[in-house]
Amino acid sequence: MSATSRYREAWEGFWREAPGGQGSVFWDAEPALTVARHLVLFAPHLSDPGLPMVDLGCGNGTQTRFLADRFPHVVGADLSAAALDHARRADPAGRASYRQLNAAEKGEAQDLHAELGDVNVYVRGVLHQCEAGERQPLADGIATLVGDRGRAFLVEPAEAAGALLQILTALPAGPPPKVAAVFRHGIAPGRMADDEVPEFLAAAGLTLLASGTAPLTTTEYAPDGSRIALPSGWYATGRAG
Repeated sequence: MSATSRYREAWEGFWREAPGGQGSVFWDAEPALTVARHLVLFAPHLSDPGLPMVDLGCGNGTQTRFLADRFPHVVGADLSAAALDHARRADPAGRASYRQLNAAEKGEAQDLHAELGDVNVYVRGVLHQCEAGERQPLADGIATLVGDRGRAFLVEPAEAAGALLQILTALPAGPPPKVAAVFRHGIAPGRMADDEVPEFLAAAGLTLLASGTAPLTTTEYAPDGSRIALPSGWYATGRAG
């Protein structure tokens, strides 16, 4: 079985078992604490806000629906068909459209670009979850999607997030339920050095326009009652010129 097949099957199993409704999975924090904050950082770097917006790795579509209220054409894309079933059920009005996509597959990224043209891309916590050998192909796929005019905004857990997750999995009572659900399906955040993300983007032919740090808010709580937020880095990127 290929790495992509293993990765897809793990996510299909996770999303088939995931409860419906916003906040039911670990990273599905309310948009006010996630994509809304990211848009404040991303918006100044959008050369054309009128381009289609692709929420890459959209999961159950919580952030996609927020984007759809703010951009004229939004597409939620995910590797998992089960995730997209959740997204469509949660969007009966069809504010966004949804499609299955493996952006690390060159042909699939090219096909979507041929259909939509240049797009803006929002990516939250996807690169670090890829198999290590798929990270550069995914960055290449993002470059294909943005083309000449689009921009991409990535948010990825920092190296320091790994230590926090290790603490959570080693709690005497076991990891919080939503964290346990992720690991039960063989999905584990990959170790990725902080400097790897800009390296992947540069190798894909993209220019780093801005970057910084920001917490990646989750839906789980620490034993002291505080909301768990993973240290993360953000990156705005696009073609030079």
